[in-house]
Amino acid sequence: MHARKTLITCAVTGNITRPDQHPHLPITPEQIANASLEAARAGAAAVHIHVRDPQTGRPSMDVKLYREVIERIRAVDDVLIINLTTGPGGRFVPSEDDPKIAAPGTTLLPPEKRVEHILELKPDVCSLDLNTMNSGAEVVINTPKNVARMAHVIREAGVKPELEIFDSGDIHLARDLIKDGVLEGPGLWTFVTGVKYGFAASPETLLYARGLLPPGAIWSAFGIGRFEFPMVAQAWLAGGHVRVGFEDNLYIGKGVLAENNAQLVARAKEIVTMLGGEIATSREARDMLGLA
Repeated sequence: MHARKTLITCAVTGNITRPDQHPHLPITPEQIANASLEAARAGAAAVHIHVRDPQTGRPSMDVKLYREVIERIRAVDDVLIINLTTGPGGRFVPSEDDPKIAAPGTTLLPPEKRVEHILELKPDVCSLDLNTMNSGAEVVINTPKNVARMAHVIREAGVKPELEIFDSGDIHLARDLIKDGVLEGPGLWTFVTGVKYGFAASPETLLYARGLLPPGAIWSAFGIGRFEFPMVAQAWLAGGHVRVGFEDNLYIGKGVLAENNAQLVARAKEIVTMLGGEIATSREARDMLGLA
């Protein structure tokens, strides 16, 4: 049994999962906030939040939408850890005729634009992607210079960055940024597994990635799609924290859609406790992460 309790994060909607894939995918600020609160009641100590255009359901970076979600959560729960994404704005789709020209689907934004909601709203935590990689049929671009520019704004806001790691090179980049003083060590890390052309969702990958972290690092891991629940068990067994949610997976079992995010959290809690672990409350998780 681990000496410390396990933090469950719930990623309630994401920006890739489509509304046509699940009838109850949270879209509006009210739905996203309610899904976050339901996840907290089921055992999540933290929620990872994207926002969407309420009319179209498409991903959005509108600061007003983020503000409304936070206000709705805080009106009910002032302890739940709120983790806002900074991932949108890094995708590039090359034109077939001229690959240096962006095709439809490209979302590249200036680094400061990707973190303006962090500076204004000052959540507890925000994600910081370090990956430049093939991601399915598209390319994600996060250059070291742009990551450093985003990290500067995040530090200015007094927000704790969650370093999202898709492959081993991301860890080496983050360690260089810690060495250079751009990021504070030993850091809060999350391993993303099961994304095509990124980290495989396997015990071997998880142990390899864990071995590259600086001493004292706090880390979690999650799996995409069918790898979600196996990775909950593997992450716990390897000494990490866990994440579930509709951003990563919509199913509670093979071919069976989960009713909501809370059901996925409840299953993660069940797995951890059956293995002998204990679940951290939001207040305990705040102490663990050094949050106010």
